Formats: sequence, C-alpha cells, structure tokens
Amino acid sequence: MRSECRPVTKLPHVSRLFADYVSQPAKLKSFFPAAPESPVPANLRQNLDYPLERRERVAAVLERQNRTWDAPAATLRNIARLRQGAMCAVTGQQVALFGGPLYSLLKALTVVKLAERATASGQDCVPLFWLATEDHDLEEVDHAVIPALDGELHRIALASSALKGAPVCDVRLGEDVPALLERVRELLGGDSDALQLLADAYRPGETLGGAFARLFTRLFGRWGLVLLDPSDPELHQIAQPAYSAAIEQAEEIDRLLLERGKQLTAAGYHEQVKVTERSTLLFAEEQGVRTVIKRANDGHTDFRIGPEKITQAGLLRRIAQEPARFSPNVLLRPVVQDFLLPTAVYSGGPAEIAYFAQAAVVYEKLLGRVTPIVPRFSATLVEPKAAKFLGRYELGVHDVLQGPEHVRQAIAERAMAAGLRDAFQQASDSLTTSLASLESELGKLDSTLVDAARHAGAKMKYQLERLQKRADAAQLRQSAVLDRHAAYLSNLLFPNQELQERELAGIYFLARDGMDVLAGLHELVEKGCTDHQVVFL
Repeated sequence: MRSECRPVTKLPHVSRLFADYVSQPAKLKSFFPAAPESPVPANLRQNLDYPLERRERVAAVLERQNRTWDAPAATLRNIARLRQGAMCAVTGQQVALFGGPLYSLLKALTVVKLAERATASGQDCVPLFWLATEDHDLEEVDHAVIPALDGELHRIALASSALKGAPVCDVRLGEDVPALLERVRELLGGDSDALQLLADAYRPGETLGGAFARLFTRLFGRWGLVLLDPSDPELHQIAQPAYSAAIEQAEEIDRLLLERGKQLTAAGYHEQVKVTERSTLLFAEEQGVRTVIKRANDGHTDFRIGPEKITQAGLLRRIAQEPARFSPNVLLRPVVQDFLLPTAVYSGGPAEIAYFAQAAVVYEKLLGRVTPIVPRFSATLVEPKAAKFLGRYELGVHDVLQGPEHVRQAIAERAMAAGLRDAFQQASDSLTTSLASLESELGKLDSTLVDAARHAGAKMKYQLERLQKRADAAQLRQSAVLDRHAAYLSNLLFPNQELQERELAGIYFLARDGMDVLAGLHELVEKGCTDHQVVFL
C-alpha cells in the first residue's frame, strides 16, 4: 500500500473556510481559539472541569452499551482507563446503512491514531466514536452506494416505514435486510469476511444504530474503539444541566451566534447553520417526532414547541422531569458531548469544522472552554484495476476529479492512433509558428492588421481544436471499451461527482480488497500528509 499527498485546496467542492483551516490555521484563530499547532497533535492536555461522579456514571453507561454490542477486551480496558482518569479523542457520524460512507471508517481510524499518539506522549487517552442516533434525517442514512464488478453504481436502500422526523434510534431493520445483503453479495461477486460481519450485525429487528455499533465494534475492536449511543436515557439524565443551561441562556446564546455569523460573513466565510432571532439549540420529541424549540420572540422569555407556547420556567421543569425527551441540535451537540465526556480533541470533516466556527461561542458560554478540532484522515482509495486504467491512459486521480467528461476526453485523446495524435500536434505547432511569423510581418506592413491576424488565428485554432474533439468523439464511438473504462474510473474515484470517501460505502473496500485494508490505512493516518491522500491498494 502506497500513497500520494494531494493538497485539500486542489479538491473539488472545498469551502474557503475548510481550505484555510487546513492550510492557514493561524488566519482563523479568532474562530478556532483552541486550534492545535500541529494537524496531528500528540500533546492534548487540557484543564477540564470533569467531576468524578460524572466520569463514573458515563463510564458505567459505556460499559453497559459496549457489552451489549459484544465489545472485545481491548474496548473494555479502554472504558476502565476512562473510568480511572483517561481523556478521550472523539469523533462521530450518522449511523448510515452498512456502516456508512468510507469517511466513517476514516474518522474512526483518525481518533485511534490521535489517542495512540497522546498516550505515547504521556497523556492517557482513549478513542471514542459518538453514534449520531438522534439525527432525524432518515433519507441521509437509509442507503449505501455499492459499485458492481463492472464499476456501475448501485444504491441499496431500506424499505422503512418510520415516522417522518423521528430520530433514527427508533428505526428498526425490517425483513428486507437479508435480501439487501444478498444483493450486495451479488454485486461484489461472492461472500467475504467483511460481508459476513455485515450479516452478523444487520439483522431484522435490530435498530439502525445497534447494527452500526455491532459492525464498528468488530471492525475497530482490535484498537479498543469505544462507542457511545447518546439516545440512552441515562445519558440524557446526566446531560440535563446542559440542556437547562441552553434554555436559561437562550437569548444570550442566540445573540452570540448571530454576531458570530456576521463575523464569519465579514471575513468572507459561510455560516454552516443559519441562526435566526428565534433560534434555540434544543429539540423536543413530540408524538415521536423531533420538534424544534423556538423562542417566542414577543418580548418575554416564552418558548414554542410546535404550536404549544410554554414559559421558560415551565420548559425548564419539563427538561428536569423528562430529559430523555430533549436532544441538542448540531451546534449544541458537540457541547453536550464534551459535557458528558473528558474530550481532549475532536476530529471531524469539513462540515463539522465549519460548525465549530459557530459553536465556539456556545462552548465558551456553557463550558467556559473550546474543544480543539482537527481534520479527519481524508483519502481516495485506488484499487488495482483502477490503477491499471490510470497507468494505461497516463492519467492521475486529479484528472478524474475534473469530471466524467474530462476523463472521457482524456482517454479518447490518449487512445487515439499515434499517427493521428502526432499529426494534430504538428498542425497545432505549425499553426502557432506560422501565425506568429505572420503577425510579425503584418506589423511591419501595417500595425492595424495585427489584431485582425490574431482574431483570424484564434478562429483557426478553435476550428483545429474542434476537429480534434470530433476525432476524439469518433474514437469513443468506435470503441465502447474506452467508454466503459472512462465510466469505471469516474464511478470508482469520483462517484456521482463527489469525493469517493463521501459517496461509496466503506465496507465495499473491505469486501473487495480484504480486511487488511483497515490496518494499512491505520498506518497511513499521519504518514507525512495531513491533506488528502491518494492510496493505492
């Protein structure tokens, strides 16, 4: 396994904020006051106010949950270390079908490496994965994208009848799951150790979050990854003071977030979350649906939960009595996470880093500190077949990231008969030379003719380029094989014109290329590249 480093700034669909955070972190110090000096820091020590009683209660929940998922000894030892005073390197992700996109695996490997480095430097630290089971956007997690052997992309989706707006922790897998697993086996050409792990985890009657947890327990148990399901009622009970504080200080938090939004916009960045003058950071579960709590905004401290109007005092009583009915939104979630955990560092992707630019003011208000965030390991995996095509057509992954049409054009150009390709190149060179000579001589005769010559020359070059493109298109029409190769590269390396890590199911690579892929990627997390790695399997 070898890798090449590619700057994040050269990737498609990268926001200015994320590009600057990776390449010029000092420029964003006002938005990320706790940004680490090193992209993969070893020393993560912080002075955290984390009471022993809370540590014991959270550790007990973690032990109970992870034993439910049949956690191995390494994970239980890490929970014991946490109970005894260890810190956490934390990441998290939605519990998507079959383990989610590749970046879910890369996130887990990142915190494993962060915890290893911190522990080696003298600060006891364990890796922890936060399962986003309280998210309510089922359409984002009910499917997996799997390439077939020929590279065609297939969307495998659950046939769920879950209530719209219900948290995904309430979604149970139906009787269609075995058929979905069989479909995945067909697409990948047979069984494998990875697909057996899927079958063991994804069973009818299991929750979507529970299945995800069982799979990740088996994939990352060797490194002692600890998993946390925040939908647990006991964790809501422990987090209740954070929920109450978010309501007690809702007006001030809203003011701070609105001001932070203006600061980000003035600096040329974007607001990841749109905040209004009525915003709060909590949801309430009403009749099984997550419902936004809003400030009434009528000059009083009243709030609204859907059509219901409730006073601040009444809302605080409800939170105290039934904390499990409440959950944080995306800006409060990391703060609740770090109220529950002794978090030394969080690792996230571009969107999460943008969230943290806003959430910093919530951290400061409610916790009196801001957790540092580091970019997760980012990679494109190139399988042997894809590598063979890249080599044959003298392409790089950067060519594929320019889009399917560019790939088709490049393959047609490189596959064109050598004589014809050379003839076009000679014609282009000759035209350039002749036009330059003609402009020079015309300038001596009448300088007003130079612009006309340049205009005529541009038309000639355009027509020559147009003729070459038509020849390329004819080449593709004559060879369907070339078109299939172009589609294969685009589907595997830039599927649906998205980064591979965001689109393709991570389990695909483990099924096709072997479980050792995880160990190989673990070794690459910090191998001289903190941007994006192109990894040849």
